[in-house]
Amino acid sequence: MKDMSTPAYPALYQINTRVWLTELSRNLGRVATLADIPDAELDQIAKQGLDWVWFLSVWRTGLAGRQVSRSNEEWRKEFQETLPDLREEDIAGSGFAITGYTVAESLGGEAALAKLRERLRKRGLRLMLDFVPNHTGLDHPWVEKHPEYYLPGTEPDLARAPKNYTWVKRPQGDLLLAHGRDPYFPGWPDTLQLNYGNPATQEAMIGELLKIAGQCDGVRCDMAMLVLPEVFERTWGISARLFWPEATRRVREKVPGFCFMAEVYWDMEWTMQQQGFDYAYDKRLYDRLREGHARPVREHFHAGLDYQNKLARFLENHDEPRAAATFPAGQHEAAAVITFLSPGLRFFHQGQFEGRLKRISPHLGRAPDEPVNEALQQFYTRLLEALRYPAVRQGQWQLLECAPAWDGNGSSDAFIAFAWQDSSGARLLIAVNYASHPSQCRVRLSFTDLSGRQWRIRDLLGDAQYERDGNELQSQGLYVDLPPWRSHVFEMTAG
Repeated sequence: MKDMSTPAYPALYQINTRVWLTELSRNLGRVATLADIPDAELDQIAKQGLDWVWFLSVWRTGLAGRQVSRSNEEWRKEFQETLPDLREEDIAGSGFAITGYTVAESLGGEAALAKLRERLRKRGLRLMLDFVPNHTGLDHPWVEKHPEYYLPGTEPDLARAPKNYTWVKRPQGDLLLAHGRDPYFPGWPDTLQLNYGNPATQEAMIGELLKIAGQCDGVRCDMAMLVLPEVFERTWGISARLFWPEATRRVREKVPGFCFMAEVYWDMEWTMQQQGFDYAYDKRLYDRLREGHARPVREHFHAGLDYQNKLARFLENHDEPRAAATFPAGQHEAAAVITFLSPGLRFFHQGQFEGRLKRISPHLGRAPDEPVNEALQQFYTRLLEALRYPAVRQGQWQLLECAPAWDGNGSSDAFIAFAWQDSSGARLLIAVNYASHPSQCRVRLSFTDLSGRQWRIRDLLGDAQYERDGNELQSQGLYVDLPPWRSHVFEMTAG
């Protein structure tokens, strides 16, 4: 079994489980489960230098949620755009309308997941699964057994906000309950809102987390900020006590080192980190990269490392559009270098390396056939090789100053530059021209031992190699001249 020690800056790979198994079923000519995932596929993930695998949507969902997914006209329009040959069976229902934290039998059940986890561990890979704190599916057993866990509604509530409430039929009597939602949008019609103002609900959800913690190494917590007391009260007008500090503490008492990753927005990343999360989504960096201006991106990295080290950096995931469809060629690669060579968790999504263009809704169980973008695939192959360098996984990171290459040249403002160095002295220098025009600068290096030696500089993303005088590097910095949206990832060694 491989060493399971986690590097300071690990990499995570998100897999759409149901879609992957649909493709595997087509290849096998029979229904595939988690037990059928080939060893070669897991070997490839490990070979790429990834540390975590997040299997999306393995938990049990219900018929009621699937019926809502199939009958919602707005959703079906999106599904049809993704799959022009859409079939009813392609609409599996949202993986976030959960009816129980047990593995769906169609995926092989608990035994198949346990075996998959062991196979991952043998390759040094950790398993991440979903936790949905805010809501459950419509036909969760708690609707019958513990209706007090849910947020009730009234007839005036239903009349005022008909999209936020629903009548739930039960043998013991119908109930008017709230749909799960955030404060800015109508409710999700395939869900029911949990009442975090009820201490019993919070205790029950901690119990679910404790059960999940026995089946994996970490959880990605869906819309984790929705159960913060201030957000819950703003949404529902009900006060609630803190949930996450107690939940994360009790899980880690049972499973030391268990990892929590928060899907979080609205600049609440620091709040989630302080309440026990190892990582929080860095949506702000993603948004600034999409805007295409270097200075806000560079300023984003002025934050302290105690904060940055606990951010999950991404260019796409199941909620966001595909990076290859969002970022033009050139800008995509530049954004990837910035995102994944900065500190924090490097978060990749299945299909990203191949340049897939169509986002797959978590309601769907099938993906369209798309050609591989070979240029992007080659780029990501080289980037992943760079990310395997010990300096990038365990070293020290520093944001570098980019000075004008000569008086009057303001294009240095287009650059973002980092340095990495580890205890062995190995070092990398990253420089990105994040602009649509050619740019020049002098990168002020943070290394203090450059003088008196020649330095060999080799670009890990291309074929360029240079020899540079250490005295000049120390006194003036490294001169960099790059075309639009181009990058250097330089390995520096003493000649």
